[in-house]
Amino acid sequence: MNVTDQELMRFVNMNDPWSVLKEVKTTVSLVFPNFDFETIDLVFSDFLNLFAGNYPGYRGCNTRYHDLKHTTDTFIALARLIHGAAKAGLEITRQGTSLALVSALMHDTGYIQAIDDINGTGAKYTLNHVDLSIDFMSNYFNEKGYPREDFIYCRNIVSCTGLDVGLEGIQFLNSENEHLGKMLGTADLQGQMADREYLEKLIYLYREFREGGVAGYESELDLLKKTPRFYRTTLKRFEEELGGVWRYMQHHFRFRWGLDEDPYKTAIEGHIAYLEKTLLNHSNNYSEYLRRGCLNPVRLINSC
Repeated sequence: MNVTDQELMRFVNMNDPWSVLKEVKTTVSLVFPNFDFETIDLVFSDFLNLFAGNYPGYRGCNTRYHDLKHTTDTFIALARLIHGAAKAGLEITRQGTSLALVSALMHDTGYIQAIDDINGTGAKYTLNHVDLSIDFMSNYFNEKGYPREDFIYCRNIVSCTGLDVGLEGIQFLNSENEHLGKMLGTADLQGQMADREYLEKLIYLYREFREGGVAGYESELDLLKKTPRFYRTTLKRFEEELGGVWRYMQHHFRFRWGLDEDPYKTAIEGHIAYLEKTLLNHSNNYSEYLRRGCLNPVRLINSC
């Protein structure tokens, strides 16, 4: 069976955060029957309020690439990798799974501006958003009374999402902490690049880069032209720095859906092929060919 990027939506409505949470719970329960989701439920609710602008002290999400859906895309991709890893024989604990999923929900909180930060958007924090996400998580954990060791465990996992962070410099608490960090680093990239609207949203990514002072991209078109090369670099990162954990995705889809392929890989390759064709034939009016139709808007925040 061949799966397109559009058909990824048939597994779960990715535009509804609550549907995503339900599928994450189903997926985790395949590994750990009777899993206690109390912590996940609490953090998920706070995460939605934070991004919607209903969390005390914060303005809400105003970045259109690193938005609510990007985080829920990462959240479910991580749950799927964890399930696939378990089916492949990797031993993962309930506690490690819970902390990893919390880390996924926290990993881009650094883009959210404080209530008195009224200049620009959260995109201005692009270059240091990982550190700011860790700062937010530290404050959150302190407020909720989480053990210090839990914060360190999650800090290490979130650090793996920084593309400029050398994983060899992270002092993981144990091998599980390292494996889960590599899974989140992988899920972060898989989730965004397999998104049905990935190519459309690259325009928003360029604008975030421009506001955030990210060098190396002269224009929207320049970023688009460099995206295939970024994908090739990402494949190398998947295999080398992130330890090849992306391969667990196929195990998940085989056991969960009876599908003998990785729909994320299929979707991403389809995006890159379409982008390369568009740039080859329509570089002067590329934006017309990137409007391939918006899906239903994400509840609470996003609109097409």
